[in-house]
Formats: sequence, C-alpha cells, structure tokens
Amino acid sequence: MSDMRYIIISIVLVFSGFLVLGVFGQDFQIVNIEVKEFGKCYEYYEDKEPVVINCSSKIFDQTLFFIVIITLIVCGIISLIKGIKGKWDNDVKSEDMVGPSDGKI
Repeated sequence: MSDMRYIIISIVLVFSGFLVLGVFGQDFQIVNIEVKEFGKCYEYYEDKEPVVINCSSKIFDQTLFFIVIITLIVCGIISLIKGIKGKWDNDVKSEDMVGPSDGKI
C-alpha cells in the first residue's frame, strides 16, 4: 500500500473519531452529571416519564463509547506515522524508472 494511502486513511480515521465524539458525545456526558449531582441515573424517553436505572450500566456504555473513539483516533495516528515514516512513492530505483529522464535515449 502506498504511503499517501496511509496518510489519507489516517486523516479519515481521526476525523471520523472526532466527528462521532462531537455528534454522540453529549449523550454520554450526561451520565457523569447525573451521578455527581443526583446519585441516580435516568433513562429518558420522548413519550413517557424518565425511568430510574442502574448507573453502572450507563457508565459501562460510556466507557465502551470512549474506547471506540480512542481506538479510531489511535489507529489514525498510527497510520499517519506509518505513512510519514514509510518510503515515499517517488523513491524509485533507477532501473525501474520510465519516462524521458530514464537515461535510455
């Protein structure tokens, strides 16, 4: 795989990690506020009253969410490092070069 492909993949992974965190992160941030302020956690519905649930299950869901986000961002960073440290596409051996400057006139 080309080095530029690794760099593009890394940009997509890091961007998607931050995008998912920005879009869905608010739902998981509420858990910490509920635990600190009220000591109880609630499951909210649009059509009925909130229901008291176990806080540990919501904290577990929050932890899984952040593990997925961190995994996306770390994979993107690793891919970026691999793309930067790798051999570039223009690092071609002289015998493999083709075109007007290949030395065969």
